[in-house]
Amino acid sequence: MSDPLKRESYRITDGPDRAPARAMLKAVGFTNEDLARPLVGVAHSWIEVMPCTLSARDLAQHVKAGIRAAGGTPIEYNTIAVSDGVSMGTEGMKASLISRELIADSIELVARGHLFDAVVAISGCDKTIPASVMGLARLNLPSLMLYGGSIMPGRFQGKDVTIQDVFEGVGAFAAGTMTAAELDDLESHACPGAGACGGQFTANTMAIAFEMLGISPMGSAGVPAIDPKKNEVAYECGRLVMDLLRRDLRPRQIITRQSMENAITSVMATGGSTNAVLHLLAVAREAGVPLSIDDFDHISAHTPLLADLKPSGRFMAYDMYKAGGTAVVAQRLLQAGLLHGDALTVTGRTMAVEANAAQETPAQEVVRPLANPLKTTGGLVILRGNLAPDGCVLKVSGYAKTSHCGPARVFACEEDAFAAVQHGQINKNDVIVIRYEGPQGGPGMREMLGVTGALVGAGLSDTVALITDGRFSGASHGFIVGHMAPEAFVGGPIALVHEGDMITLDVPTRRIAMDVTEQELQARRQQWQQPAPRYTWGVMAKYARLVSSASEGACTAP
Repeated sequence: MSDPLKRESYRITDGPDRAPARAMLKAVGFTNEDLARPLVGVAHSWIEVMPCTLSARDLAQHVKAGIRAAGGTPIEYNTIAVSDGVSMGTEGMKASLISRELIADSIELVARGHLFDAVVAISGCDKTIPASVMGLARLNLPSLMLYGGSIMPGRFQGKDVTIQDVFEGVGAFAAGTMTAAELDDLESHACPGAGACGGQFTANTMAIAFEMLGISPMGSAGVPAIDPKKNEVAYECGRLVMDLLRRDLRPRQIITRQSMENAITSVMATGGSTNAVLHLLAVAREAGVPLSIDDFDHISAHTPLLADLKPSGRFMAYDMYKAGGTAVVAQRLLQAGLLHGDALTVTGRTMAVEANAAQETPAQEVVRPLANPLKTTGGLVILRGNLAPDGCVLKVSGYAKTSHCGPARVFACEEDAFAAVQHGQINKNDVIVIRYEGPQGGPGMREMLGVTGALVGAGLSDTVALITDGRFSGASHGFIVGHMAPEAFVGGPIALVHEGDMITLDVPTRRIAMDVTEQELQARRQQWQQPAPRYTWGVMAKYARLVSSASEGACTAP
């Protein structure tokens, strides 16, 4: 008789009519005993173009060992990935956000095509993390996500550095404050091995958020990629997925409105990436959980900023791990009454139980006490106004500045804005406007780390603002606003800005506006013509036709 846990895979493996399928699987090396057990997919996105997923294949072996030990048969498969750090500032960066959809699609399709009973998804770089959870939410099989872990800090001139410092070094070199030899030395030491970018950039933001969501085991994400303990974590994840299968505990029982609010709260408390807005909206959509862009602002308004993490703070992901990890943040938030403690996690324990089990390192300085937060409100805010009636996102962690007013400097693409910064053509108080970089217009919403890094390196980040319908890297910092919606390509107001228009950003009132009358805007709207699509065939064109607004997560789900 078939194992009762083979709720899906029995249709692939059982009975005389499935002899052809078994013959194919035996050619791979599976035995009759293997095929009599539940089949568990082990998905990962190893690719030889970045350190972020470099350890994924090794981790998969330990996950598989855990699955076998717990009575399952693991089947490894891979997805694609696109490196933000490598493609940043080029046309290739347009592939990054698009890859999120393809990764989710491939995780879903392989599992559906082979009727797996459960899945473990191993993620690494920015888009593989939300994509993995999106795929698991679609499948709704017993499953969990394992983050491959952060890279260790690099060392340059006696201090810890990350890839953020290299991007800012490019600006410093252009400004004449760093030599070519120093830039070469920096780039050679910033990324010392396997693992995702080491600050509270998008990868670590989403890793913490998904521990708080409950879809990753608490404490699993913080272990660095090269730490030997990561192999133990992977093995236990393999055992845990079999426990999920036995209990028939599925992602949509874990991904609820309450757990989504827990995840958002953790982003606000740790000064996380603006990309978290896009990714959590997308996950909620895949899981059928009602969530809007305004929910992020409501939660931010009463969540203190507790974690002193780069890009705007002092510490890195490794420091957070040494301080006690995500559980310390969870414990603080639970004590403040800001978490839904009864939300369920993949461990079978509630968030309250996980938070109360935190082991905080004495005298650690990474996570502040509730009585002494970095700020009394969270790291992200949502602005609206005649420039972004559907909303946009501003990261405020690390900055006392709450408003900016200045003349628009308008650019139709990232490259033109970057060139203007590098050639000293941006002045104090300017508002840099980069448009036609949205989900459809890009397509793919490129990140602007090249531009923001150049501004920091040129010493301009505190005196100018930047707005775009594109995105920012989690390593970006400054008075920068992304995800302007509606985007320029569909005629959003950002398409109607003229050079020199006065633009005001005001955090207390959550307002972003240009000083142009409605009558003038209407006249400009009548004259505006949609530009021709940049791509008319292939995956870019397909994505542009299907993608939703950034205010809805920029995803392709119907």
